[in-house]
Amino acid sequence: MTRLRLRVSPKAKRNAVQGLRGDALKVSVTAAPERGRANDAVIALLAEVLDLPTSSIALVSGAASKDKVVEIPLSSDEIARRLA
Repeated sequence: MTRLRLRVSPKAKRNAVQGLRGDALKVSVTAAPERGRANDAVIALLAEVLDLPTSSIALVSGAASKDKVVEIPLSSDEIARRLA
């Protein structure tokens, strides 16, 4: 299991993983930050990019913040390889 720091930009033009910014992975989603929609979109995007089921990715902290931490059942090396 790896905990991954995210910096999320909601209400973006498209869903995208934009790469590392400092110690966090920059992610943009089209969903608005209302009633957890942006959080759901972030998890769905990460699941698609990392080829994992959405149920295997857990939001650990930052539900109401642009800075989030998710837990992913892969090693950090495997995450980097799949994002490349």
